[in-house]
Amino acid sequence: MTSFDTSPQLNVWRALLALAVVFVMLATTGWTAVRHQRGTTALQASLSAWEHGSLHGHRLPDPEAGSARLTRFFTSLTAQDRTRLAHRYPLAVGNMNGAPVPLRYLANRVALGQARDVERERMHDSRLSPAGQQAAGRRMHRFASLLGTGRQILAFDPTGSGRVAEVFGDLPRAQRVSVVVPGIDTDLITFRKTYRPYSAPYGMAQALYAAERTAAPATRTAVIAWADYTAPSGIGVDAATAMRAEEGAVRLNKLLRALPGSAPVALFCHSYGSVLCGVAAREVPGRVTDIAVAASPGMRAQKASRLNTSAHVWAMRDATDWIRDVPYLELGGLGHGADPVSGAFGARVLSAETAEGHAGYFEPGTDSLANFAEIGVGAYDAVRCAHDNDGCRAGLSGTTTAERA
Repeated sequence: MTSFDTSPQLNVWRALLALAVVFVMLATTGWTAVRHQRGTTALQASLSAWEHGSLHGHRLPDPEAGSARLTRFFTSLTAQDRTRLAHRYPLAVGNMNGAPVPLRYLANRVALGQARDVERERMHDSRLSPAGQQAAGRRMHRFASLLGTGRQILAFDPTGSGRVAEVFGDLPRAQRVSVVVPGIDTDLITFRKTYRPYSAPYGMAQALYAAERTAAPATRTAVIAWADYTAPSGIGVDAATAMRAEEGAVRLNKLLRALPGSAPVALFCHSYGSVLCGVAAREVPGRVTDIAVAASPGMRAQKASRLNTSAHVWAMRDATDWIRDVPYLELGGLGHGADPVSGAFGARVLSAETAEGHAGYFEPGTDSLANFAEIGVGAYDAVRCAHDNDGCRAGLSGTTTAERA
């Protein structure tokens, strides 16, 4: 019998399947791109006020200046002047990379209080429909929750569906920093969930922080739940393209370059968040040592080496995750490239055997979360590789069990 290579035919069928999937999504969900906001948003108004403002007769620096320039500016101020700026321009300061982390927490508390009061009034606005009043009530309660004792809000924007980032741990003093990058349908309302809490950014980061503290009690860690980008809404065209990932990658890299200290940073990217991390990988600062993806539809690259990053690239997917059935290719801007857990891609493949479904990777007690935690604290010797990728620890050095204790 004569054998022949069927890969070209397979690729054609996969491409046709990808297009069919997109056409179905267009027909059933429509174009899901976020529409541009009309008028000036609260954040834009705060930034504009900053740009036209002054302190003791001196102009304030450009809010888009490099984080190092802004850090020098805030360092030159007295504590009283820093607090004055946080209260005068809360959204601007609360989202300003380069501002001291505690000052951002303070500014965002002020901004959240103001946003809560706005939504409280809208709840009783007779010009709104009952559904609009209910939506205002949901937002008001979310803002009130973010104002809870001990919450450390690093970024906040109430515009549209909203953006937010929250810190677990002492970020300025951390010896290891982890950033959780979530996927589709992430916004202010879905940031924290009561049902299936570990499928939402807050629960993911909370679980990772607890697991890292268990893995390395002597190591000061901090975890950022980073929902500070406009994620795709639903499995629509936005989710099939890199547009939201490209916009988010710019925001993520600005954050990474502005993080205090010099602690190593690990990125943990779920679902569409892994697309964002793949796009961001080319520009991440050198302190990013690891990029770990779970449930990935692709990283906008055919091989890990083409991400052009010095970070270690890790990937995992459990056997029950529906994402395994998506076409792993990119055609005309649709799709996100090769499968990160495939041997040809070249990532270090981790075990996720005890995780369940597409959103179960951060559930306490799973090997997927344990692996993330070991990477987060730099304990590469303790990660559990996938059964067919036993060399995933090769060439790595990290903390030992004794050092972690």
